[in-house]
Amino acid sequence: MSMHPGTLLRRALDERCSLLVPGAGNALAARVIESMGFEAVYLSGAGLTNNFYGIPDLAFISLSDVAQHTAALRDAVALPLIVDADTGFGNALNVRQTVRTLERTGTNAIQLEDLVMPKKCGHFAGKAVVEAGEMIGKIKAPADARTHEDFLIIARTDARAIHGLDHALERAAAFAEAGADVTFVEAPTGVDELRRIAAELPCPQAVNIVIDGKTSALPAARSRKWASAWCSTPTPRCRAPCAA
Repeated sequence: MSMHPGTLLRRALDERCSLLVPGAGNALAARVIESMGFEAVYLSGAGLTNNFYGIPDLAFISLSDVAQHTAALRDAVALPLIVDADTGFGNALNVRQTVRTLERTGTNAIQLEDLVMPKKCGHFAGKAVVEAGEMIGKIKAPADARTHEDFLIIARTDARAIHGLDHALERAAAFAEAGADVTFVEAPTGVDELRRIAAELPCPQAVNIVIDGKTSALPAARSRKWASAWCSTPTPRCRAPCAA
């Protein structure tokens, strides 16, 4: 009997060895990612918004959109599937329903972020974050709602660009204590910050590499000691047509 995809993902992340996870905006992209030998795929909210609606990543997609595309990706590939659920589509009670819906459609890890709605892409300017306590409630909700022990919770903070790295690290540590399996400090601005994030936080980390974004691309070998997941945007060629 084959191992559950969530268990495969947890084991890969626990190795802390720079798992490279390309983003996909649709099922065809996920098939290409699987055919190229990658170990997991990331359903990107930005990629979904760009590919499905042809517009920028500014909180236009709904839970129904994400669930529909998650199911399509799950049918298309056998890889572990990480899904960007934005802010969880509401408060902690809504997040519980989001988790139950996405787990049923084949998600193995859900990413939640602490942005104020209407949210923006993490590498855009003009962001704001909710109070840490509100986000902690959203992290505890999926920890209670998930049915498989290897359904993973990825907690992202966008506080780096607003309040500085120290505050972002404090938030990420609190998210890990609340039950996040992976934390994700969005938009660090250099190698020293990446190294510090990995050193000061106890759980695996996600890093978002965006073309022309705040975090520059690094060779996988160089980041091997720092990051557990390295997520990239799937649709760089769509960014100019989709600009507001």
